[in-house]
Parts: sequence; structure tokens; C-alpha cells
Amino acid sequence: MTEAVAADFLPMLAAETPRRSFVVSLHDVAPCTHRASARIIEALKRAGVRTTSLLVVPNYHRQGNATEDKNFVSWLRDLEARGHEIVIHGYFHERPRRPGERIREKFMTRFYTKDEAEFFDLDYDEAFARITQARDEFKAARLSPIGFVAPAWLLNAAGERAARDAGMQYTTRIDSVLDLLTGEREPTRSLVYSTHSGWRRTVSLGWNAALSRSLEMRELARLSIHPPDFEAPKIWEQILQFIQRFSRTRNATTYRDWIGRQRTNRKAA
Repeated sequence: MTEAVAADFLPMLAAETPRRSFVVSLHDVAPCTHRASARIIEALKRAGVRTTSLLVVPNYHRQGNATEDKNFVSWLRDLEARGHEIVIHGYFHERPRRPGERIREKFMTRFYTKDEAEFFDLDYDEAFARITQARDEFKAARLSPIGFVAPAWLLNAAGERAARDAGMQYTTRIDSVLDLLTGEREPTRSLVYSTHSGWRRTVSLGWNAALSRSLEMRELARLSIHPPDFEAPKIWEQILQFIQRFSRTRNATTYRDWIGRQRTNRKAA
């Protein structure tokens, strides 16, 4: 079977099965990205996606607590009331460089994540302190997140344990969704873009075009958006194409609702 034929054949197979799900998540939501995030949410709504998982950074790059911005919090409450989900996304979304780092550490935290891999190597106590602080700040602002996602999905074992102990019900990594209550792990790699340079954008477009085909038979498809994606015309065009394709055989949902349905289905089985 040629690649072209396979690309046509897989959606036909998917159409014969019950409708599955896809999650659109918007990352790095913070007061400094409020306007850009709002534009993206409206554009997604026009494309037919009315519910998303919003990954909110409590204190983005130490610019100040997000929950102290009343307009921002009011906007989040309104979105939550309309079916969107609020997710805790790190705390500072940055990781200071350290002396004596090994090559792997430098690659993952500097080249791969541009110094934003906050939970890549945090110890348990610090990870727990940051997650619980975010949880309590959001709760005080009358927001109700149940999920925690580390910046760049880089969450070590200590951080995962801290998230569970802090009362988070799920986390995601780039290649999976993990129910922290049941231990059930759903393998599904997220489509995501890098826009820092022209070559990164080109590679992202080609990689995601290929990766999207492998998602056709997955129970859950994932599309992760960052605010700069909206300003890159070719990337945003491809994002809309993916949404159109997923919508043919899937329902848009949030991580919260998808995990809730999975638990219900397992109990009924």
C-alpha cells in the first residue's frame, strides 16, 4: 500500500468505527499572552472547536502572579463556564542555567526547550511546593484545575509523584496521557510546532504531516498550540487542516472530560 493510498484508506477505516476524540490544548496562557490566546480561541471556535484545554502558567517567567490580574482571571472563569478546561502548566515556566551541566542536560534545557524545562530535574519537595502553590492560587481565584502539565512535557519521576500527591488527577507527556488516579496510560503523541526559526518551522510542518497519519487509528488525537503558531501562516493553515480532518471522525473534547469518560467506560466494561 502506497503512502498516498494509506492516507486515504485510514480515514475510511476510522469512519466505520464509533466517533473517537481529539483534544486541542493551548499552551502558555498567561496575562502576557492574554490577547493572543483570546484570538486563537476565537479562531478555533470559527473552525468548529468550542472546547479546549488551556494550559495556564501561574507566574510566567516570574512576571507576576496570573491570579492577581482580575481581567485575566475573569476571562478564564468565563471560558471554564463555557466548557473549556483550566490546566496548571508549570509554575514559572523557566529553568535557570546551572554550572557544571552535562551535555544531555544542556541539550534538553537550552537547545530543545530554550531554558523553559522547569520540571525537568526538580526534586520532589520543590516540585510539590510549586504544584500545590499553583493549585491553591487557582482555587482561591475560583478556578478548578485537576490536571498538571510540565513545560515542554518534561516531568521526571519525582515531579510525577509530586503532582499525584498534590491532588492532580492527570498529567500529559508529549507521547502519552497518564491518569494519575488509576495509573492508566494512553499512548498518543501530540502534534506540536517549533517556531523559533525558519528551519524549525519547516521541519515541524513535515514532521507533523507524517505524524498525523499515525494518529488516525488512535483512540485520542492531540493537537498542541502555542501563541506564536498563530503568527506563522503556514503552520496555522496546517493546524486548521488537522482540525478539519479530525472533525470528520472525532469529537473535540478536553483532557478532563476524556479521562472522565475513560474511567466510566472501564467501570462499565
